[in-house]
Amino acid sequence: MSLTPKASGDEAEQLFSKTRTQSMSLNRIISERDAVSEAREAKTARLRELRLEKEADDRAAALVQAAMPKRAGKR
Repeated sequence: MSLTPKASGDEAEQLFSKTRTQSMSLNRIISERDAVSEAREAKTARLRELRLEKEADDRAAALVQAAMPKRAGKR
């Protein structure tokens, strides 16, 4: 069975269109995955910064508390 040039061209166009659609879908999926990954990394960095800041504040408060003289209890 021999394909006419028109049918052969149509088939080639369909295959190209399918390949292009698959490629676009893959690119979209990769972009979405990268965006999610970047958002996760940004959130992790922000939370780490907040945690370190809180730990530094807690250490400073502990030093202030330790430096304060203790009161004598009631007798």
